[in-house]
Amino acid sequence: MTERKPAGVSFETWIDRQIREAQERGEFEDLPGAGKPLRGLSEPHDELWWVKEKVRREEGTVLPPTLQLRKDAAAAREAAARAGSEEEVRRILEEINAEIVDAIRKPRSGPPLNLMPFDVEHVVAEWRAGR
Repeated sequence: MTERKPAGVSFETWIDRQIREAQERGEFEDLPGAGKPLRGLSEPHDELWWVKEKVRREEGTVLPPTLQLRKDAAAAREAAARAGSEEEVRRILEEINAEIVDAIRKPRSGPPLNLMPFDVEHVVAEWRAGR
């Protein structure tokens, strides 16, 4: 919408007109959730409900980058332990190590990273011993 509010017209009148014209054009028809009750009306008020809903809907994370990298590193270590081959273990660890080294060179926001690259040979030896 590029139309500006005309001088001398109250915002309420101008906005009401914009909404009415959009309804007449059918721009509000077939919206997702049309005709369904609003979720969360019976729940306690939460000022950040819309942020939490957006994160849930987009399957995002609210972790600071350093904490997310720690989480990714732990997941990589678990994935390496379940890997089907030594090559897969090495690939998983090399990918996460590259991210860790990048984060050490170019610090990310959040609490201190406190993470060092994995010793690939040590983890591969552990993987072999578990087989």
